[in-house]
Amino acid sequence: MTIKQGCVTLALLAGFAPAAYAEDLNALIWCDHADPALLEPFEQAHDVRVNVKEYEGTAAGLTLLEQSRPGDWDVMVIDAVDVGRAVERGFLAPLPADQLPTADFFPEVVLQDHTTIDGQTYAVTEKFGYNTLAFNKAKVDAADMESLGALWSGKYDGRIAIYDYYLPVLGLVGLQDGIATKDLDAAALDKIREPLMSLKAASRQVSDVVASQTALATGEVDVLIGGGEWLTAVLNAENPDLDWTIPKEGGLLWAQSIAMVEGTERPELALEFIKYITSPEGQARLATSSCYWGMPVNKMAGDVLTDEQKAILRWDDQAEYLSRAQLYPVPNAATDTAMQDLWTEMLQN
Repeated sequence: MTIKQGCVTLALLAGFAPAAYAEDLNALIWCDHADPALLEPFEQAHDVRVNVKEYEGTAAGLTLLEQSRPGDWDVMVIDAVDVGRAVERGFLAPLPADQLPTADFFPEVVLQDHTTIDGQTYAVTEKFGYNTLAFNKAKVDAADMESLGALWSGKYDGRIAIYDYYLPVLGLVGLQDGIATKDLDAAALDKIREPLMSLKAASRQVSDVVASQTALATGEVDVLIGGGEWLTAVLNAENPDLDWTIPKEGGLLWAQSIAMVEGTERPELALEFIKYITSPEGQARLATSSCYWGMPVNKMAGDVLTDEQKAILRWDDQAEYLSRAQLYPVPNAATDTAMQDLWTEMLQN
């Protein structure tokens, strides 16, 4: 079965559930939350069916909420750094911080400055990882991957894919040019326009999660900028040559969070789902989801994961990796628009 077929199958399976369930929970999610292995234990424990709708990119998720009626959605997965944007637009409901297991979380990843607004918690970080370089070590020189500059060297022209998400890739292009993600404002975008266009010219494709996985797995491309453990770990058993690294310029830390949607008619059930997702068992299942893997933010998940799973996730290396990673850019509205315009220009170039 191909990766794309597998994801389609999972999406179909996630849509089938016994009709006897007493209640429904509606969730706006990323594809890792569509895995039946994650959802079914919660459904059975609470006699509920979890209806999921996948989206990619915060802008798309906020648009879906904007077009929905209050009560249509109960929970939402969202980039931790974008929680404030959703709160500003009134889309997220407060959470009881004392009922969340944050004391067991990796402290470096508890982005309280993003998930907590004016002292009120609106989301909880659930999974993290890195946007960096993913590659096939049987086809590229792994030493080259220790610098982002290798992608502009000409050596890998036509063998590169770009992950189709503007925030991490613009952040990585900025790092290659010596610009920290916190300094990636409208003026800095002018500096990275030419490197971005050069990268596009050297690349074979710009692709989403599934297409990126497929391209690396089938050998269509040998390097992916924006990739990381989230892309290669799920493929490790099939192709252990697929690898990733954080180059000397650094990588970007991604952290996804889960929140309760304002207007939900099932707040108690929504909170139970959030508590399940952040429990050690839920975290282990989420970390090893069939769509993509990532580090669980709850350290207690280490007691549930196997030694092999922890090795693939590089559990013991996280302190060093976290010290070298920078947070996603957090643009204001004007800068975000400029970023999206630049990305569109790149796609059309």
